[in-house]
Amino acid sequence: MLQPVILSGGSGTRLWPASREIYPKQLLPLTGEESLLQITARRLQGFDVSTGVPIAAPIIVTNEDHRFIIAEQLRQIGKASDRIVLEPIGRNTAPAMQLAALVATQDGSDPILLVMPADHVVANTAAFQAAMAEGLKQAEAGALVTFGIVPDHAETGFGYLRTGDVLPGAVSARALAAFVEKPDAARAAEYVASGQYLWNAGIFMMRASVWLKALAALQSEISAACQTAVADAKRDTDFIRVSKAAFTTCPSNSIDYAVMEKLGAHPELGQAVVVPLDAGWNDVGAWDALWQVCEKDAAGNVSRGDVMLESTSNSLVFAQSRLVATVGVKDLIVVETPDAIMVADKSRAQDVKNIVTRIKAEGKTLAASHRKVYRPWGWYDSIDAGPRFQVKRIVVNPGATLSLQMHHHRAEHWIVVSGTAEVTNGDQVLLLSENQSTYIPLGTVHRLANPGKLPLEIIEVQSGSYLGEDDIVRFEDTYGRQ
Repeated sequence: MLQPVILSGGSGTRLWPASREIYPKQLLPLTGEESLLQITARRLQGFDVSTGVPIAAPIIVTNEDHRFIIAEQLRQIGKASDRIVLEPIGRNTAPAMQLAALVATQDGSDPILLVMPADHVVANTAAFQAAMAEGLKQAEAGALVTFGIVPDHAETGFGYLRTGDVLPGAVSARALAAFVEKPDAARAAEYVASGQYLWNAGIFMMRASVWLKALAALQSEISAACQTAVADAKRDTDFIRVSKAAFTTCPSNSIDYAVMEKLGAHPELGQAVVVPLDAGWNDVGAWDALWQVCEKDAAGNVSRGDVMLESTSNSLVFAQSRLVATVGVKDLIVVETPDAIMVADKSRAQDVKNIVTRIKAEGKTLAASHRKVYRPWGWYDSIDAGPRFQVKRIVVNPGATLSLQMHHHRAEHWIVVSGTAEVTNGDQVLLLSENQSTYIPLGTVHRLANPGKLPLEIIEVQSGSYLGEDDIVRFEDTYGRQ
């Protein structure tokens, strides 16, 4: 059995303003109609047919903020998983992989784990699967396998893998000689020219028991903390909430540092193997990288949304909520969202993270969330605000229910735009349809639900002395929120 494990952490700060902490790059449709997470979950489609190896539903390791969005995106593509593991705090990739390995073996099985980041782009799926098949043979024999990207230029932003000889009987799998830190430009050029170095992609494959044994031997603190965290975990529908008390004691470390780099001194734990991967890989770390992997027009432009280009070349222009027009420019990145616009020279794309740092320092929320905020029941968009008032457009999914709640500082007016609303308003339960409305006085216990089969859309007008999202007292909640 092959068990895909998708690591869905990180915030993608260099892809701001599209990527935010609450809705990061792996959840965005950056290269097409589907998000990077959805594309990653589909990447093994057909692999079971070509290899004869069954593929389990993916295990996702993520955090509390992203859980409902991830569950919904997987459901949309027919890859729903009931093993979405929630880390209470980020502890890097080694503990994340350990949690997944422990969850994968709870039923007594010992699958081969394929660990993949959720935010990578792979242009050639057939080549990717061929490399995975090569790695599978090595993992079945007890090796700890990583996949190295065949470099097409001297990149200073990646770590490198120094390769040894091709293994006996293998097509391309090699002994892994060493991990190498990010080099300077001259050293990177030497690496690429030698033909002995690959980029470190952070993709791993090994049998679960092999990983568990290696981590226990080399990182006993991580192993013990994760063991307790999973043993004390709570099941919440599709989510596995590991123990916060136990996991917080876990040291932070990467798979590379924790295990892979130490295997040479511990041959009894298994051989470190690297399989070259030449499949149009890109980690989409910044806007210039996205420009590189996307299909371009005759002038070298990449555009999304309502975009009008005039005498524009080699640029990336993304529009989410309005027309964006460019005239007489080249080598630019222009990204528009409903609440922010970012313009950058393409050669300075890495420096977008500096803007995010400044936004956080100034106490603004634009680094954390979009104007449109997703919730387990649907989403809301804050379309207008001023002193003592705020207007929201709210969409509730069919069959979904908001929490039973009240507010200390605001009253609310609800107007149904489309669909049917079931409203709890104090002691009353009302059924409202299009063009009907209700008023929720300050301090009144209330709830909104969609009993219908179509999305419910309402306009909410809030008024009061304080309109923050933290002015919510929940009495009941379908989704386990406090």
